This record gives sequence, C-alpha cells and structure tokens, in this order.
Amino acid sequence: MSLKIYTKEVQHKGGFNNGEIVENKPIQLSGDNKLQPYSNIFYWAHAYSENGSTIGEHPHNVFEILSFVIEGEIEHYDSHNLKWIPLKKGDVQIIRAGNGISHSEKLGPKAYMFQIWFDPDIRKTINIPATYNDYSSGSFPVKKEDGMNVKYYSGEGSPLEMMTEGIKIFEVELEPGSHTIKVNSKDISSAYIIEGGVEIDGKKIRKDDFFVVENVPGIKLSSETHSKIFIIQSPAEVEYETYASRYI
Repeated sequence: MSLKIYTKEVQHKGGFNNGEIVENKPIQLSGDNKLQPYSNIFYWAHAYSENGSTIGEHPHNVFEILSFVIEGEIEHYDSHNLKWIPLKKGDVQIIRAGNGISHSEKLGPKAYMFQIWFDPDIRKTINIPATYNDYSSGSFPVKKEDGMNVKYYSGEGSPLEMMTEGIKIFEVELEPGSHTIKVNSKDISSAYIIEGGVEIDGKKIRKDDFFVVENVPGIKLSSETHSKIFIIQSPAEVEYETYASRYI
C-alpha cells in the first residue's frame, strides 16, 4: 500500500477579501513542493467564511468545477442564468465550463464548502457550450455498507453526470471501530477528513487532513469517534493528456 498524508498545516493556503473567506487547499498547481495536480484532479480547495462573503464574478473554461456544500449555505451566480441560486448543506453544483462561463460565489455565515476542479479531455470540451446543474442533497443515494453509511455523489445511481473520465465520488460516515472502505486497486483514492479522525497503518489522520492511497482493494482504518470522510477515486493512468501535465 502507498499512503501519503498531508495535514492541514502543510496544505496550500489561500483566501479572499482580506480573510473574510479562508482556504486550505490539498491540491493546487504551484511552484512549491506541495501537492500538485495528479490523475485528472486539477484543484481542491476547502473554503470557510465566519461572517459570510462574496467571491466576485470571474471566468472559467475547459474544466469541470464541482462545489460541495459541507455546512451552511452558499449562493451561485453565473453569466447564463443571471440570478443567484442558493445551495444548502449536502447540495452539489457542477459547472462544465466548456468554451467559457463567468460566475460568482457567495458563502453565508459559517459556511464550509469544497470546490474541486476536474481535468477532462480538453480536445472534447474546449468547443462545447458551458452547462451546469444543481443537485439537492436528497437526490444522492445513501447505502449502508459494512456498518458504514455511504453517500454516492457519482456512480452507484447518482444523477450527477461528468465528462471527466473514471471519477467516483462518495462520502463515508462511520462509527467507532474498525472498518474497510472498498476501493478500486487500479485507482488513486484521495480523501479528506470532514469530521472526527481515523488511524491507518498506525498513522493518525485528523479533521481537515488529506490523504492519498494507491494499490489497495480496500482502505483499512479504525476510528475512535464518529467520523466522516470525503473520497474521490480517479484513474492512476489517464488515457489523454491533461491540462496540468503540460505545466508540471
């Protein structure tokens, strides 16, 4: 098993509006030695606002950008709908940026969210008109598996449709004890601890830590408390040239 752990302290840092929004970013294209894009995941940010704040309108193209509301409420504005659309805890939005779209985000007080950029085959997306979808939390299937509640954001009957190939996104909620989270041994499993903490291979991983596992059919872990883990499986070998590969 290959296990790499990136604590919150060593992740990239960022923010907006003089600290009204703060971010820790497990994945970001940068010039330092921190975790760079890999597989077909380009960017991953965990954002928080204590009192609420707005990220002004800005453009995107090519990428698929997913926003996951972890706590609180956010709002989204884009150049197609020309109105603010609210998203609540557990809701998800996907922007298939295609040949271009502009948007803005507003985080409410004490709102937490992930924004994750996926790196599709730009030869297929660069000339496609941008589209987006919002999904309510209740539209995603939740299954009881080996004593864990697993919420599937993609795959396993989820309504979410992506152009980026080979992606599976799910959230695991587990109680104290030993558990095995089934994953594909041919994929890379990237995970963020939303709540609680776990121990893997004798190593403790806490809230807001990020870890990457490869070459295992299951992630064996133990938890001393109620924990929640957000996981993305992505291909170990991507069959097209990613945008990130041109710059790393």
